[in-house]
Amino acid sequence: PTNPLSPQEHGLDFQRLLDASAYKELFRQDMIRWGEEKRHTDPGFFCRAAVEGALQPVWVVSDTRRLSDVEWFRDAYGDVVQTVRVVATEETRKRRNWVFVPGVDDAESECGLDQGVAFDWVITNDGDKVALGKQLEMLVQSLHRSL
Repeated sequence: PTNPLSPQEHGLDFQRLLDASAYKELFRQDMIRWGEEKRHTDPGFFCRAAVEGALQPVWVVSDTRRLSDVEWFRDAYGDVVQTVRVVATEETRKRRNWVFVPGVDDAESECGLDQGVAFDWVITNDGDKVALGKQLEMLVQSLHRSL
């Protein structure tokens, strides 16, 4: 898929925007604002970009942020859509160097799916690799059965 926030369009280092570095934090609010403008004019903009050219029988669309994203996929693909939420405790997130930033971490872009979605799967990722592996295996087996 094409990158909707391309370095060519905004002069940013795309690879550095994907990590958890301070570089990303410098541009985070601007990226959120830009994304809000795009969604306001075209609610399906990012969803269409995510599936552009995808031909595989199973897709993993990571990091949807809003109820409108989930609704777009459900409208476009119906009952085959499986929603998965990955959760971790605040304590675990802090151990992973997450720090709450007011105006960012309480914005829709970060918590827009905290309510209003009945997820098909909820995966807990608090650092227990065995438990995580078992949960993911159940998800994969379910996907295989639906093919």
